[in-house]
Amino acid sequence: MSNRLNTTPNDLRAFWMPFTANRQFKKEPRLFVGAKDMHYTTHDGRQVLDATAGLWCVNAGHCRPKITEAIREQAGELDYAPAFQLGHPKAFELANRLVDIAPEGLNHVLYTNSGSESVDTALKVALAYHRVKGNGSRFRLIGRERGYHGVNFGGISVGGIVANRKMFGTLLTGVDHMPHTHVPGKNAFTRGEPEHGGDIASELERIVTLHDASTIAAVIVEPVAGSTGVLIPPKGYLQKLRDICTKHGILLIFDEVITGFGRMGTPFAAQYYGVTPDIMTTAKGLTNGVIPMGAVLVSSEIHDAFMSGPEHMIEFFHGYTYSGNPIAAAAGLATLETYKEEGLFDRARDTAPYWEDGLHSLKDLPNVIDIRNIGMIGAIELDPIAGEPTKRAFSAFLKAYENGLLIRTTGDIIAMSPPLIAEKHHIDEIFGKLREILKSNI
Repeated sequence: MSNRLNTTPNDLRAFWMPFTANRQFKKEPRLFVGAKDMHYTTHDGRQVLDATAGLWCVNAGHCRPKITEAIREQAGELDYAPAFQLGHPKAFELANRLVDIAPEGLNHVLYTNSGSESVDTALKVALAYHRVKGNGSRFRLIGRERGYHGVNFGGISVGGIVANRKMFGTLLTGVDHMPHTHVPGKNAFTRGEPEHGGDIASELERIVTLHDASTIAAVIVEPVAGSTGVLIPPKGYLQKLRDICTKHGILLIFDEVITGFGRMGTPFAAQYYGVTPDIMTTAKGLTNGVIPMGAVLVSSEIHDAFMSGPEHMIEFFHGYTYSGNPIAAAAGLATLETYKEEGLFDRARDTAPYWEDGLHSLKDLPNVIDIRNIGMIGAIELDPIAGEPTKRAFSAFLKAYENGLLIRTTGDIIAMSPPLIAEKHHIDEIFGKLREILKSNI
């Protein structure tokens, strides 16, 4: 391992880092220079256990041989191919493999480069679908409070996290929001799906009454709201949304950028909950986080509605320079093969109860006001320091890093989602270290 960053001056000023306290970071940089399986290696030679799968994305663990070799081979064979009016085999092969593991009926794939692009693509598909069906009055998009759908204009418009929205003007018009599903007074310290709050889905009927169904194109939700701090849908909630959308001819979009690719012990959360959307967004675990890539899966009904008119005409005016990039497609295929060969989705399902027990063992610690979990996802909500929101959780993040553990914080919530290769001793280490950190009364 190189110690170059220890011995050579390094100017950190040029990179304006995303979602980062830049001034704090650049005073005391936290730099990774290597990774393998469950661990990162820091610039000062320490091992850090990854309890967040990078950023919800490294589901198969770091630097897995099949994935890295597929990238190496593809880069030497075909580095780039245009996606407009041309193609390459791996893009089609990967689309077929995605359809094979997707909920039944989601039979077509559009490629993107990120979760944010997947969301904006899905919203555009929904609006255009109603237009080609002769229902151009359906222009409204319905999101949810505390929802996170990336950082592009469409995504932050339907999203419901205040800090992500407040500086960017009026955003898209014709957007409304359902209430979030967090009911801490009744559901605190729930294991799995909360009992209370399923009726919150009925708020969609109120919004339909307000605007009229004939103006609403789509509803978008995360099956599990991850970035806001792991808000888990109450029992029956998602099915009620599905029923209301079907009743009123509204498309239902699931944002599965976080929940996709085994995080719930199933390929997608839609299968875990037994609820099939009309459109589904993915990214992150699609390539194990190795190369940017996203995919939007749509139903045959939606796809086929566009397949009319002269055959030489473009059916849908949308796409990206890097849609289905050859190297990204190779990474995606190798990632799906790794998941299958190692049985990682089943492994996540089997490991989830042990993960749940470890997480809830921290219930007695100071300042812990709630614990939530589903599949291989977990959150610990901390009591905020009066007048200093986010500081308590951020202090825990810094102490964890110092003690060889990577966690993620959002507000005063610690969120975790380890690689699906995590073994019981990794889980023990995660919660053992967290216990010591939280006991210190941060």
